Amino acid sequence: MNPIGKRLEQYTIKRPQEVLLVTVEIGDEQDKVAIFKGFSSSLMRSTAFDPDVPVIPDEAKVVSIDRIASPYNPESPRYIEREISWEAMESILAEVGV
Repeated sequence: MNPIGKRLEQYTIKRPQEVLLVTVEIGDEQDKVAIFKGFSSSLMRSTAFDPDVPVIPDEAKVVSIDRIASPYNPESPRYIEREISWEAMESILAEVGV
């Protein structure tokens, strides 16, 4: 499984009050992935029914991550932090032991 996606899913299990909105580049295309309570779902592409198929593939590059307070309302999101780089998110992941 993809270590980036898996780590972000583990983070949301430890922080169930947060939703992560991850912008990634997969090849020449961008995708937005919502991660909440350990589950990932693409907001722009179809998501496989099999949870073992990573939504964020190995070759994906993380563009930015938004931390949003749960419950997520796309019309009025309550941002905790916006446009976090992967490097900055790695520090946050380390803080919670992921």
